[in-house]
Amino acid sequence: MWFKNLLVYRFTKPFSQTQQQLENALEAFSFKPCGSQDLSQLGWVSPLGKSGQTLSHSGNNELLICVKKEEKILPATVVKDALQEKVEEQEIAQQRPLKKAEKQAIKDDIVQQLLPRAFKRHSLTFAWISPDGGFIAVDASSARKADELLGLLRKSLGALPIVPVTLSTPADVTMTDWLNEGQLPKGFELGNEAELRSALEHGGIVRCKEQDLLSDEIAAHLAADKMVTKLALHYADTIEFVLSDDMSLKRLQFADSLHEENDDISSEDPLARFDADFTLLCGELRQFIPALLDALGGEQTAE
Repeated sequence: MWFKNLLVYRFTKPFSQTQQQLENALEAFSFKPCGSQDLSQLGWVSPLGKSGQTLSHSGNNELLICVKKEEKILPATVVKDALQEKVEEQEIAQQRPLKKAEKQAIKDDIVQQLLPRAFKRHSLTFAWISPDGGFIAVDASSARKADELLGLLRKSLGALPIVPVTLSTPADVTMTDWLNEGQLPKGFELGNEAELRSALEHGGIVRCKEQDLLSDEIAAHLAADKMVTKLALHYADTIEFVLSDDMSLKRLQFADSLHEENDDISSEDPLARFDADFTLLCGELRQFIPALLDALGGEQTAE
């Protein structure tokens, strides 16, 4: 149970749901597979997989939930070819060009006919609720994907008072200062990857990998008024990640030493290993997230 991405949202009111209350709320929106005419379905599943009996997992007052999405895949070219064939048939039969609304109706009929035979694609998105930490973190590579989970959670609970984490100083300003000064806050080190964007419209974007970020080459881009919008970082020799100016964290990698801490747990008890890994993950991230926010200048305070 190791997150690969992280989008963090701050609770504006304390999260007071007990695990049983959360469980009851999720149950009403548990996952159901697509019906013959459904394009997609979204619902809660056990974060422990097929062996799990509950729709949430709890450890040390930290909660883990998981949403499953099932989508039917209809290749656009297949629909387009079938539509063109039907339109041509009707235009010949009626000896007139079809109107836009008529073509759309034909397209809708084609989609309904193809849906029962369409292939299905599944995806899982996890979220960690930390009542004591005052935040919810979603393992999602995009805000759109996170919004799917958060929207369903809001629907399940009736309300979800959260806001994205907002910094007192924009992240791109702070990351740019780090490279200009050649110095990072204690506990953080530079990686070898970055993206720099010009502050001017159409001013250019520079993406670099396997690059010394304190080199004269990067300094020249910064001197040309480019801002750092993505930056690879290391934290405390335990976590590597890429930080974006929207405060999304991607490509999280945890040190082998962390993964190995629970190797003494028998492989014959996967649930015990899952629980131990989740506890370890939460403990590490509960230190990392505040440290990162402090390094970036702290959160914006409500006026």
